[in-house]
Amino acid sequence: MSGTCYRCFKSKEACLCEYIKELDTGVKFIILIHPHEARLMRTGTGRLAHLSLKDSELIQGVNFTENERLNTLLSDPTYYPLLLYPGENAITAQSDNFKNKLEGRIPMVIILDGTWSEAKKMLKYSINLQSLPRLSFNRGYRSRFIFKKEPTPDAISTIEACYYLIKELEEIGMANGDEAYNMMALFDRMVNFQLECERKRRLLNAPERVPLSSIQEAE
Repeated sequence: MSGTCYRCFKSKEACLCEYIKELDTGVKFIILIHPHEARLMRTGTGRLAHLSLKDSELIQGVNFTENERLNTLLSDPTYYPLLLYPGENAITAQSDNFKNKLEGRIPMVIILDGTWSEAKKMLKYSINLQSLPRLSFNRGYRSRFIFKKEPTPDAISTIEACYYLIKELEEIGMANGDEAYNMMALFDRMVNFQLECERKRRLLNAPERVPLSSIQEAE
């Protein structure tokens, strides 16, 4: 089998579409994806998170200052925009008066999807993001991205970030996380597929990425 699935943007042999279940969490997620992440990262999870979250949006770019769609969303009184990004003044779902700050509006969580270096560049160039309230996690988490080395022990993938945030918002009655475990099941399936491919490539002493179909034929 060869080619690419143009929904999840993975090779057809690694396609996860049949396992994706759309979740209505009550939170609006906006995933701003760096072009490098969108085009080149086979294991990027931003698109999987987008496909899993009802009413989420995936917007590609680096400088979003004049992005029409994002600015429309930021000015929509229906939403309370929050940038999921660490910082000295970042709040958490458990911060005092967090729910009161929203004043009945739907939380709209903006996530920068890329490497830490790319995310910093996106924030630096995007003036409309710099003044947004920053949201962080109430707890520390460790990534289950076993085969990918993260820059710091507490760095987690985009789909993991969405999951953990949903669960923290659920604790204060701001999100429906009943079926959020489906996102982690999807993530684990992707990780296990990659680990199995890597195991088989090592058995064949293959220096480059080898399609799973070719490996299976060689066994």
